[in-house]
Amino acid sequence: MKVNNTIRSIAIGSFDGMHVAHQKVIETVDAIVIIERNGGYLTPGYKRSLYTDKMCCFYFFDTISSLTPEAFMAKLKEDFPKLERIIVGYDFAFGRNKTGTAETLAELFDKEVVVVEEIALEGIPVHSRTIKAYLREGNIEMANRLLGRHYTIEGYVIQGQGLGKKALVPTVNLRIEHYQLPLEGVYATRTKVGEVWFDSVSFLGHRITTDGTFAVESHILDRDLGETEGELQLEFRAFIRENRRFDSLEELKMQIEADMQKAKKLLA
Repeated sequence: MKVNNTIRSIAIGSFDGMHVAHQKVIETVDAIVIIERNGGYLTPGYKRSLYTDKMCCFYFFDTISSLTPEAFMAKLKEDFPKLERIIVGYDFAFGRNKTGTAETLAELFDKEVVVVEEIALEGIPVHSRTIKAYLREGNIEMANRLLGRHYTIEGYVIQGQGLGKKALVPTVNLRIEHYQLPLEGVYATRTKVGEVWFDSVSFLGHRITTDGTFAVESHILDRDLGETEGELQLEFRAFIRENRRFDSLEELKMQIEADMQKAKKLLA
């Protein structure tokens, strides 16, 4: 990255999710130094910048993981020569094999280091791993509360099996990469097509009643958008039910109709 002579304060971390604890850590700094890893994100890559007005600077983990704590500190001073203040979370670790801690950082940096203690919401510690665990359980309500927003993923429209439009209900099928996906099942969602948000009901999981393939698909409620393409956003509002097998397409269609009605009530 380019040397920045204007930044005097930074917060360092992975900031995956940009959740309520992260917002507390970054609220007083000029910029965020994001340690970027690979896969299983709540908020991948530059998407983090959508949830903050702070400058986002990226260090890729693979390029800094071999640095000693001293070398990492030297890199910070080189990239931010006017740096006066560093803020990290209480569990911050850095350097080769995570040998550096917040205390190490304070020893190596000759100016101010602020350590933010663990932040809890209603007694629940706010961590990305906790939010991911709630998502894997299908507990969208708690995941959203810890995030401080509705969990949102993005994907590209792909061709589905064609069964929905013919025998069930029409859906938009998405290819999702990098994001942590919730528990397999059906959700009340909102789907962003272009610049417009639509109420929707979405399924993610293996199509165990039909071809067994994994799918993420969304049905726009009470609208026929015709052919859709490009990138869409999917915002999770509420969990409706887990994925399960049906004995016939007719039984599946009846359940989908019930899912749609429940989604409408949850989104009202």
